[in-house]
Amino acid sequence: MSDAATTLQQEIAAEQRHVDRVYARLAELRQAAARAEKEGYRLARVGNFGALVERDAMVFHAARRRHALDAEHEGLVFGRLDLREGPVLHVGRLGVRDEEAQPLVIDWRAPAAAAFYQATAADPRGVVRRRMIQSSGEKVTNIEDDLLDPAAAPEGMRVVGDGALLATLAKATGRGMRDIVATIQREQDQAIRSPASGVTIVSGGPGTGKTAVALHRAAYLLYSDRSRFAGGGIMVVGPSGVFVEYIAAVLPSLGEEAATLHSLGSIVEDVTAARTDPTAVAAVKGSLRMRRVLDRAVRDAVPNGPTDLRLLYRGDLLRLGTAELDAIRARALPRGARRNEVRRAGIDGLFEALWAQAQAHKIGGLPSQIEFEDDLAERPDFRDFLRAWWPRLAPRHVLAWLADPARLRAYTSGILSGPEIALLADAFVPGDPTVADVALLDELDEMLGRPPQPARKQRDPFHVVDGVREVSTYADRQRAARAAAVRRPDDYREYAHVVVDESQDVSPMQWRMLGRRGRLASWTVVGDPAQSAWTGDPTELARARDRALGSRRRHEFTLTTNYRNSAEIFALAAEVIREVSPGITLPRAVRSTGVPPEQLTLAPADLPDATRKAAARLLDEVEGTVGVIAPVPRRDEVAAWLTELPADRLQVVTSLQAKGMEYDGVALVAPEEIRKEDGARTLYVALSRATQRLVTLSA
Repeated sequence: MSDAATTLQQEIAAEQRHVDRVYARLAELRQAAARAEKEGYRLARVGNFGALVERDAMVFHAARRRHALDAEHEGLVFGRLDLREGPVLHVGRLGVRDEEAQPLVIDWRAPAAAAFYQATAADPRGVVRRRMIQSSGEKVTNIEDDLLDPAAAPEGMRVVGDGALLATLAKATGRGMRDIVATIQREQDQAIRSPASGVTIVSGGPGTGKTAVALHRAAYLLYSDRSRFAGGGIMVVGPSGVFVEYIAAVLPSLGEEAATLHSLGSIVEDVTAARTDPTAVAAVKGSLRMRRVLDRAVRDAVPNGPTDLRLLYRGDLLRLGTAELDAIRARALPRGARRNEVRRAGIDGLFEALWAQAQAHKIGGLPSQIEFEDDLAERPDFRDFLRAWWPRLAPRHVLAWLADPARLRAYTSGILSGPEIALLADAFVPGDPTVADVALLDELDEMLGRPPQPARKQRDPFHVVDGVREVSTYADRQRAARAAAVRRPDDYREYAHVVVDESQDVSPMQWRMLGRRGRLASWTVVGDPAQSAWTGDPTELARARDRALGSRRRHEFTLTTNYRNSAEIFALAAEVIREVSPGITLPRAVRSTGVPPEQLTLAPADLPDATRKAAARLLDEVEGTVGVIAPVPRRDEVAAWLTELPADRLQVVTSLQAKGMEYDGVALVAPEEIRKEDGARTLYVALSRATQRLVTLSA
């Protein structure tokens, strides 16, 4: 056995002894939490109200502590710092102290752990050796060292491995995003720990860890000021449902479950949109000019609604024609008014017009105006007219009106150009909104308003059937009351912090949607302008974004190192983006595999079989996931080619769904179609998803 191998084993054994001690202490703490929970229930035997309250507090806090200890069991200790001065510090997912209150593990979010991420050879920050500890369950499997301050290293200090970061990056990613808490580098850590107030803006090219920064920042904020950020809530927004599924396990793996995750297609209550529009259509739908289009729609008459009102009152015919009804609606609905909220004004306008007619006709025995209105209100035919003429509208109803070519032309005339109107001709499908439509639905919700609703009776969680309630303890009832107090409505708009990932693709209308939910929030905004698929007005986009973020102070960070792609893969992606942005500054890929991308050119008829073979070969060559990226219109077609391959490690996505994703191997189908349909920037994104292997298949 070589000396290097012997040294590695000895150092692993040393770390294993410490890790064993940590897990032994963890078992003790868990038992103590369980005992505290049990003792809490015994307090009830005292029989007074104070004992019940004390029991409830003990049980609640003990159960929460036990849950935290269970959640952080896997890979608890991942780092070690040997310092110039002071004791050795081990860094992990959770802080653990021994029987004498001395730290066995420092929580990664604590200030004392900052040096683990921020120290460099140029600025060691008192760190002599930084060690990453890799584990499987409770067993240490490997260690990697960075000697940051050789001059301060004591005699006999051993250094093993090639450095923590590159060793981790060579590993397979798995289906979900990796928890890279142990490999965050200094420039990333500065963004994670930036001030909690204001707006933190993080920019960087593919593979620079923008998403990791955003999620770890959310975890850091929850740790540093839990009452503020858990109380108000953190919303994390990604570009697609596929992306949200990809990152869904990261915050729980960091010990945080208080954040709400949304894609741009799922922010609006009761709407989940996955379908995407062509780039040109999305640019029109995302333009702020659509506000004027929607304003015309919400002020228009209901499709197939009544065009006149005829009522026989005491033998005399009262009639309001189309022009009169339109005038009443216009008076009741001044600019800025919300249609659902001023319905009463429209009804009052009808009463006034009908009363004036009744007086003009000199109807015999005409009662007072109040009695006249009461008479009409009780008539079924009048109530039927009201429901048809001024119904309570939902946003989906009005959006569906745009599917009518005549209405679309009327609403867009003078606002959109002829070619833009033509693009929207078939772009609205009632009942099947696209991701871009969701922002329009949210705008319509704001324009329409909601009629006053009666207070909803609080549901009794212990109700079984009428007259029968579940047996519960005082602690059960208090716990249910606390949960009800912090339960947020489905359309919650008072978040304390909003995280926007892949922000370069957020349209002006989508920024308005996000802004409504972040009026009280601080923000973290991450993105890469070079990856933007937005083809609309950049000035309009900047104005909408600035309005959503408000006048809050900005903290800006730029990430410059591409940790994801091998240098060989990123070189191909860089060629594409430099064709459209010759002077662009790109991140530096720090890892080389020696394996260049494989570029195949095939006859169209050979594409299905070649794609199948390429995907199968990639599954054999890499341990982690393989992504097959297809042009948007061909996603289902390509997926059908691959039905016989194992689905657990294979994912078929469109070039737009691939944003923010990461795969060990990628088969990119028909890159020439992606360039033609969605542009070189989207192709650049697709080419930069792979960490180890890339195959392109051109027809």
